[in-house]
Amino acid sequence: MKTENTLLQLDICILEEQTQLTLDDLCRACTVPAEQIIELVNVGVLDPLGREPTCWRFNGISLSRARVALRLQRDIGIDLIGAALALELLEEIELLRTRLRAVGAECPGNGSNTEEK
Repeated sequence: MKTENTLLQLDICILEEQTQLTLDDLCRACTVPAEQIIELVNVGVLDPLGREPTCWRFNGISLSRARVALRLQRDIGIDLIGAALALELLEEIELLRTRLRAVGAECPGNGSNTEEK
């Protein structure tokens, strides 16, 4: 059962990377005006392909990052730079948790203290 969940998560990540969204698509998905997405690009939260906003293409990961950054702004009231920093830290925490799970899976008999509650 755990293997099925792992495979499902990998499939989702691959789809997110393959998704191509225009600026308009991303604005609709996040329900924000283009100016807010452009600000996210300007502070480095999003890194679109293309030189100009009319040519930008975003992947599904950008959609997720944009939604989290916008939610942090709205819910906590932090500015874009703060949201960018918080997003970076959240992603680092998730990476470390993934590494801990991988190490725990490789060590038979491990106390398994790294699992989330």
